[in-house]
Amino acid sequence: MARPAAQPRVLVVEDEEALSLLLRYNLEASGYQTEIVARGDEAEERLRDDVPDLLVLDWMLPGVSGLELCRRLRLRTQTASLPIIMLTARGEEHERVRGLGVGADDYVVKPFSMPELVARVGALLRRADPGRGARKLIRGDLTLDRETMRVYRGDEDVRLGPTEFRLLEHLMGQAGRVFTRAQLIDQIWGRESEIDERTVDVHMGRLRKALGNGTTETRDPIRTVRGAGYSFDETYGRGAA
Repeated sequence: MARPAAQPRVLVVEDEEALSLLLRYNLEASGYQTEIVARGDEAEERLRDDVPDLLVLDWMLPGVSGLELCRRLRLRTQTASLPIIMLTARGEEHERVRGLGVGADDYVVKPFSMPELVARVGALLRRADPGRGARKLIRGDLTLDRETMRVYRGDEDVRLGPTEFRLLEHLMGQAGRVFTRAQLIDQIWGRESEIDERTVDVHMGRLRKALGNGTTETRDPIRTVRGAGYSFDETYGRGAA
């Protein structure tokens, strides 16, 4: 059974234990699922398996520095657009430019106000996903209404089961981002579920079939990325062939 809409997930990479615990407390109190990793190399390995909605990344880390990790993440397709806030004690302008230059989206100098950091997390998530929290998601001729849990393709009512609805909502809300089958299991069914990757393919097939029924539009808005997973085509509805 698919779970309700998930809270945004934040990965914090910080080796100062007291600060990491404070970050977790405040982020969770603000409604974010939060995970803590203390080393840069461990975070890099973690991000190979699962990509969160946002990364809070300390500059100085054991294993791999935050600066180098940020650079590496921007070179990978699955993390190229991952929102990243960098934490650092380096407040000089040239250091800020350096951090932003490797791909950080925001830069917070220690010591910082915790409410301000939480506000920056929310602002960055909204910029990364403008549809987050909106009642309707609209992409081309597809309209998904979160309140009524109905989907339309043009004027046609698309009949979806609850799992297919959640899959479409998740993919439409972050169009262009590729999700592995393991990520979809985690985010749609929950990490503790016993769903296997083949089940994801079955539900994706049902979703595609439902989206193709009763319309003259033949283009499939769902992309299968070989060796990676699934994505909602960000060019859908822009007249691309």
